[in-house]
Amino acid sequence: MTATKLSWRTTQSGHARALADALETLIEPRPDAVTRFEEGADAWRVEAYFSSLPNTEVMAAGLATALGQPVPQVESTHVPDLNWVAISQAALPPVEAGRFVVHGSHDRGRIARGPNTILVDAGEAFGTAHHATTLGCLLAIDRLTRSRSFRRVLDLGCGSGVLAIAAARVLPGAEILATDADPGAITVATSNAKANGVGQRIAFACASGLAHPWLRHAAPFDLVVANILAAPLHALAPSLAKAIRPGGVLVLSGILNPEAAAVIAAYTAQGMVLLEHRRIAGWSTLTLCKAASSRRIELLRPRLATK
Repeated sequence: MTATKLSWRTTQSGHARALADALETLIEPRPDAVTRFEEGADAWRVEAYFSSLPNTEVMAAGLATALGQPVPQVESTHVPDLNWVAISQAALPPVEAGRFVVHGSHDRGRIARGPNTILVDAGEAFGTAHHATTLGCLLAIDRLTRSRSFRRVLDLGCGSGVLAIAAARVLPGAEILATDADPGAITVATSNAKANGVGQRIAFACASGLAHPWLRHAAPFDLVVANILAAPLHALAPSLAKAIRPGGVLVLSGILNPEAAAVIAAYTAQGMVLLEHRRIAGWSTLTLCKAASSRRIELLRPRLATK
């Protein structure tokens, strides 16, 4: 049995990252694995592996729409049927995000263990920090927790659990809750939390949005991180704003840059104030504060620069 490998070559590192991100999150059918390689000066290759050959013309049109620009010519080859997920993990380098270093088990022997080193393997649940949205959220958590503490934290749509794990590392006294609509993601996130020594610090539950009695009882939160997609974030604006304590902070990601204005408008209509808009490889991460007083907002705002 064989698999199909699709390859794209580009001279721009940002284009290669955005293309890999779109393949992982925006295109159907989803590939079994995606890898990104630097082949030399101004030379990048993105590869995606599929168990069956997709319609490459439809895929090219979808990628061009998602990226807002044409995609390079695709090359298609047949390869032996192997564990491409495991192979792609070995190609993922460690990621630095502020104080955090996120790495896979293949780098365990090369990465010095420390209080902010996080072990997360690529697998069934989204979130290894290689995607621009996860990276943006980690950077936001890093910066926010340098200047203030948060007592109650929610990671909404936790995926691999990497954001909840990061919060547990830098907020030792916080109560941290993490939810995902996918039971498989909760299983993976729970295992990752245990592997990182914070299994007892994070409470996990399978829940869609905020429609769970456990979440209603736990609210309001001082910090909520939601790395989902623009459409559900837009729909969740009223309930998420209510779930934030006055003066609390909301970090949103999974938002393509052209979608950011509509998401910002939805949350400012609910009394949230934009503190930071960080853009990485075509994706936006938004940091907002629930208005408590103009004085508190002005104290927070200088610490967060628009990227």
